[in-house]
Amino acid sequence: MSDAAQPTAAEVRAAADAVRTALDRHLQAVERRTGDDDPAVSDAFNALAAAAEVYDELLYDRYDEVTPFEIPAAQDSLPPYAGPEEPHAVSVLIRRDYAVAEPGRLLAQAQRLADVDPDGDGLPAAGVHAALGAVFGEYEADEIASRHQEFGLEEGDSTLWVSAVEEPPEPGEWLAAPFDEADPAMVVCRFDVSAVFDEEDELDGDPDGLVAERS
Repeated sequence: MSDAAQPTAAEVRAAADAVRTALDRHLQAVERRTGDDDPAVSDAFNALAAAAEVYDELLYDRYDEVTPFEIPAAQDSLPPYAGPEEPHAVSVLIRRDYAVAEPGRLLAQAQRLADVDPDGDGLPAAGVHAALGAVFGEYEADEIASRHQEFGLEEGDSTLWVSAVEEPPEPGEWLAAPFDEADPAMVVCRFDVSAVFDEEDELDGDPDGLVAERS
């Protein structure tokens, strides 16, 4: 960073004071907590994390020094749970991202499917678009996840949300807009998998990179 862009010593000290203030407020919130999901504790945690991150960045920019603290992601990326204590029904929302790393392999898999379909007319078009439709139409999402390399796909981030619902929806009720009614406040638990967790998980002895946001 250039000298002109460096923070001043006063700015670094002000950031350190902000960390001390946030630390005191967090301790006060913990001492006064009213339950496991007390929003005051969550808010104080997030404020402390934000203040510490600002201080860490300014300290590095000004003095080329770091703190001994690992700044965590904000606690409760989900809002406080607002669903029933004992849900009688749940909705499971899954997102998995893939890169089409080897289009030739994907096309070959789709062509094999077309060749063994006695009622089909062959692959409708020689392209990735048609191949994706053929593969994802034939295999369950979980099978594709476990065999993605065979289909020329490379895994990206994934997330799974288990959300409480008042009662099971009527058949076809949400098919027109399946994700529009996803309410983060109704999420019972959430599990994320991402390459950004790999280094942390290796240090923690968890090779799967699975993180439960709420349980």
